[in-house]
Amino acid sequence: MGTNLTTPVWFMRQAGRSLPEYRATKGTTNILDAIAEPELAAKITMQPVERYGVDAAVLYSDIIVPVNSIGFGIEIEAGIGPVTKSPYRSERDLTRLEGFDPFVSTPYVLETIRLLKSRLEVPLIGFAGAPFTVASYLIEGRPTRTFEATKAMMYGDGETFKRLMERLSEITYLSLKGQIEAGVDAVQIFDSWVGNLSVYEYANFVAPHVRYVVERVKELNVPIIHFGTNTTHLLGEFAKIPTDGVSLENRSSIPEAIEILGSDRAIQGNLDPILCLTNEQVMIDGAKRVLLESRAAKRYVFNLGHGVLPSTDPIMLEKLVKFVHENGPELRS
Repeated sequence: MGTNLTTPVWFMRQAGRSLPEYRATKGTTNILDAIAEPELAAKITMQPVERYGVDAAVLYSDIIVPVNSIGFGIEIEAGIGPVTKSPYRSERDLTRLEGFDPFVSTPYVLETIRLLKSRLEVPLIGFAGAPFTVASYLIEGRPTRTFEATKAMMYGDGETFKRLMERLSEITYLSLKGQIEAGVDAVQIFDSWVGNLSVYEYANFVAPHVRYVVERVKELNVPIIHFGTNTTHLLGEFAKIPTDGVSLENRSSIPEAIEILGSDRAIQGNLDPILCLTNEQVMIDGAKRVLLESRAAKRYVFNLGHGVLPSTDPIMLEKLVKFVHENGPELRS
């Protein structure tokens, strides 16, 4: 996940959002349609590498691609996110989540990976949504801040919730397995909304399913990274799952996280993305603090504590990458 010659850096959601060349390339094409065009998806994936000089490319895709591909009936609505008119309500809805095979259901994703591996000079990171985060979209029907329907099912109809999590765990594993066989160098599991759960809820309703995915992927011998937002209180549970790395959200203290996760686990993070919206000095001062905090990590990748915000000036990210490359080793020594 990098060399000793420099401090590696890449950004989550780096393939677009703030890049004018991304908006020009994608145009008005729906994101799911863009992902389904390998040449277009490969071009978008490479744009941040070419612009910023980051040390890894992040596959241009989305966490709902697998469930969308098998006809659950979930789409991405511009300005809102994943939405479905027919949310998951009972075990009968499991029939809408049958038959996922990455080579049949999402061959365009695998073709994008093959194209990228023939063109990239840096590692390619694949990813998938963790079972809970995908489940929350399917149950709620749209993004939410309260997760009322999800938690109500989790507590009130635990068997139905468990069956959904089991099915999504298998889909997540198969999606990652397909990406790995197509050539990605590492994978990341995104559990964007798991931070809304208590330690008890995570340990009892979610962790067993994440562990299943991770243990199966570990058999394929590529690094696997775990990420969730607002998850500082869950790091003790994350430590029990045998991932190779954890990407820290910006509320976490890197030294405290290392104490919990162990110094041998790779750490990514965790500059607050909002600092990239301020000015260069504020952003660089923040990066210095992060790099100094990361000294105890034996394996470390500089990253933001979440995805790049859409209003970020790309020139700021260019300056950030340059600063980390030039100053990271000295600050971390």
